[in-house]
Amino acid sequence: MLFAVISNHEASIRLSVFAGLFMLFLSWEWLRPNRSPSAGNMHRRLTNVAMMLINTAIMRLLFPAVTVGSAAWASGQNIGLFNTLSPSLLLTVFGSFIALDLIIYLQHLALHKIPLLWRFHRIHHLDMDLDLTTGVRFHPVEAIFSLLLKVIAIVLLGAPVVTVILFEVTLNALSLFNHANIKINKKLEPLLRLLVVTPPMHRVHHSVEPGEYSHNFGFNLSLWDRLFNTYLAAAKNGEQQIRYGQRQLRFARVTASFWQMLKLPFTPVK
Repeated sequence: MLFAVISNHEASIRLSVFAGLFMLFLSWEWLRPNRSPSAGNMHRRLTNVAMMLINTAIMRLLFPAVTVGSAAWASGQNIGLFNTLSPSLLLTVFGSFIALDLIIYLQHLALHKIPLLWRFHRIHHLDMDLDLTTGVRFHPVEAIFSLLLKVIAIVLLGAPVVTVILFEVTLNALSLFNHANIKINKKLEPLLRLLVVTPPMHRVHHSVEPGEYSHNFGFNLSLWDRLFNTYLAAAKNGEQQIRYGQRQLRFARVTASFWQMLKLPFTPVK
C-alpha cells in the first residue's frame, strides 16, 4: 500500500522533500554554521542555484520522468536482474537500492579518474566555499551523463519504480546534507558516519589537497569508501583548516561565474 502511494505521487514527493530539506538546512546553516562564509557568498550561492535550475529544466524538457519510466518499462518487459530472479518485494526494493548506491559511488570514482569526465565534474569542486548549494552545483553535461548511467543501471538491475523514487529522493536529500555548512554534535556524528556520509566526512573530499579530495567518494552510504579503501577519516590539518576548491583556479573569477563555469570544460586544460 505504501509503495503504491509513493509510486503514484512521485513528482510531488520529490519536490516536497527537496524543498523542505533545502529550507531546513538553509536555516541550520544560518543558526549553527560550521564556518563563516567568505566574501561574495550570496553571488556564489545564486550561481549554484542557477546551475541547478538549468539542469532541472534540461531534465524536465529532454528527459521527463525517464528514470521512473525506465523502471516501469523494464518491469513490463521482465528485463533486469531482480525482475528475472523475482525475489520478495522487500528484498527487491532494498537490494536494488544498495546496488544503485554502489553504482553512484563507482560513477563518482570514474568522474575523478577519467580525464574527460573530470573536466565536467571539476566544476563541482571549484566552489571555494561549501554549503548546501554546492550539493546542486553540477555541470549540465555531468548531470546528463549521470542520468543516462542511472537509466542503464535501473534497466539492468530491474529496479522497481518505488526503489527509483526512494533512491532519487535519498540521493538529493543526502547531497544537500553532506555539503551543508552545518555543525553536528561531535558525539552523534561518528555514529551517523557508520551508516551515511556526513558533512565532516564529505568536506575532506572538497579539499584542495589531492591526497584528500581523492578520498570519500560516497554520497549516501559510507560503507563503500571503507570497503574499497578510499575512506579518509579527517583532513591532515583538521576540518576547520580545509581549503576548498582546486589549486589551479582557486582565486580565478571563473569559479563564481555561471557562464564561465559552463564553458570551462571545453577550454584547454592549463
